[in-house]
Amino acid sequence: MEKTPIQFFISLIIVLGRVVICHTEISRSDFPDGFFFGTSTSAYQACVLTVLSLVSRWIEGAVSEGGKGVNNWDVFTHIQGNIASGDNGDVADNHYHVYKDDVEMMHSLGVNSYRFSISWARILPRGRFGDINPYGIEFYNNLIDELLLKGIAPFATLNHFDIPQELEERYGSWLSSLIQDDFAYFAEICFRSFGDRVKYWMTINEPNVYVKFGYLKGQYPPGRCSSPFGNCTYGDSETEPIIATHNLILSHLKASSIYKIRYQPKQGGYIGIALNCPMYIPMTDTEMDRQAAKRAMAFDVAWYLDPLMLGDYPSEVRNCLGNQLPKFSKAEMNMLKDSLDFIGVNHYITLYAKDCIHSACDLGGSHAIEGFVYTSGERNGIPIGERTGISRFFVVPDGLEKIIGYLKARYNNKPMFVTENGISSLDQTTEDSKRIEYHKSYLAALAQAIREGADVRGYFVWSLMDNFEWIYGYSMRFGLHHVDYHTMKRTPRLSAIWYKNFLTNDIQTDQSVSKNPTKDHNFHVTKTNATLSSSF
Repeated sequence: MEKTPIQFFISLIIVLGRVVICHTEISRSDFPDGFFFGTSTSAYQACVLTVLSLVSRWIEGAVSEGGKGVNNWDVFTHIQGNIASGDNGDVADNHYHVYKDDVEMMHSLGVNSYRFSISWARILPRGRFGDINPYGIEFYNNLIDELLLKGIAPFATLNHFDIPQELEERYGSWLSSLIQDDFAYFAEICFRSFGDRVKYWMTINEPNVYVKFGYLKGQYPPGRCSSPFGNCTYGDSETEPIIATHNLILSHLKASSIYKIRYQPKQGGYIGIALNCPMYIPMTDTEMDRQAAKRAMAFDVAWYLDPLMLGDYPSEVRNCLGNQLPKFSKAEMNMLKDSLDFIGVNHYITLYAKDCIHSACDLGGSHAIEGFVYTSGERNGIPIGERTGISRFFVVPDGLEKIIGYLKARYNNKPMFVTENGISSLDQTTEDSKRIEYHKSYLAALAQAIREGADVRGYFVWSLMDNFEWIYGYSMRFGLHHVDYHTMKRTPRLSAIWYKNFLTNDIQTDQSVSKNPTKDHNFHVTKTNATLSSSF
């Protein structure tokens, strides 16, 4: 279908905007001293992480070694049809056995920080209903010590989607308030065991993603949903996401309170949460779509952060869900307001938002649980940015600047870390020039946000290496390093070489990566002088 002159003009502006951003030079010196530059992974994925329609990664493997118990993903991935190509995380990147080599790989990049998650079932195979696994404690002690030996600050996430399967079978995991005490018990073991060396903690990774895909659409364990959101055996998509969200928030509160009262005074660390933070912009320049964009932001971001920063759910969510939305006690509200030292920002998505209260929305968005908003990466047939390997992930660099601005304004410029940002591809080669341009453009947008006063203190690439990407299995690749899943060999992509040069301000070599992609680059550098703490 031929574009109208207005559509053509819009398309041209989008393309020109991309060209300007993608060719913006960015260097390490554009960021403050003491800024954390790192990479991210998650335990179950063997090295990747996620976002709506999203992805989260597991890299450890060793599914039944070292005393580890069965977790929800171990069960879910072995049910036929749940994961692309029948993949699972049993081996993943085999990080459990080669963690020293992987830490050296990070050291070679020159990063000063590494974000990883702790497998709940490796520490407590049966939750509170069994013993602490000393081999699990030993593994993470060894990993943390190895990181510090190489000058790399550990950023630990307590829960990245995986929980002991026994908690699901005993009481329904996040649908029961019993999980709050289970999570607090697990968290305290980690604070006590590792908090003398781990100074940055995140309680839960992307609770908004897990609720959406576990209880609304049924594509993550426990695979619960109802029509029209999915075709599951059990579940209620209109009510269970609300219950799970409430328990996730109160689980964070209990863990954070334990840390702040019993451990933070003597250990001197900080605690936050990592949230999937998409950016929504109005589909049209109308008041209805502007309000829709605000509701979309509230349902995806503020529903989780408002309680932790302001003590209660946002009015936009309460107006849609009414009495279905639980209430916090006054004691909980007061404690919630002090439960975050920083916000972890996982950003992959910028989409258009369309009102479904006053307009017909045949493709979705017509339900209260969605905020009566339809979201899309296209407007009038024109994509919002360059497409990537995942259908709702587009390259929109200024989306990062906008979401940082949103969080800065709504939460009084609470300290932030970009704890995940990256681009997926089906391409298995190591010549990933698009990934280089992606990170250049997003870092330029982040630097601009910082110049405008946003208190952002770190940027973590998702991910260090290819890994198990949840429902996409091993088909989607986010890694700076290519992983051959037959041999487990890690090979640096051009993006890894670029990131190393960026971190050392080696602009001349950085430019040569694009001009001479086959040139052999020395991939080992001297020990990083990492800044291991930052004053809050």
